[in-house]
Amino acid sequence: MGIVYQTDKRSGITYAYENQSFWDPELKRSKSKRKLIGRVDPETQEIIPTDGRCKKRSPSYEAGSDDYEMPKTMKGLKDEVRRLLKENQELREQLEKYKS
Repeated sequence: MGIVYQTDKRSGITYAYENQSFWDPELKRSKSKRKLIGRVDPETQEIIPTDGRCKKRSPSYEAGSDDYEMPKTMKGLKDEVRRLLKENQELREQLEKYKS
């Protein structure tokens, strides 16, 4: 087991992964699995824990007032769709009012 560093070419961010090698008897070759540990700070070279999916999981994340929380149930999704359709209709009406 070791730590592997990999740089994302698109963003230039370096990530640290825990590397676990194992023998695959079916393919008769060595394989490895990687688990993301976190981002590497470019200045201090410290590994900052993250899950790699979004900033909400990062320990340095601070919630803002405009953050959206996705509904967790089907009923919640239906209610959200209804609310958005109503809001959309109201905005269309306002737009028509401003056009005339």
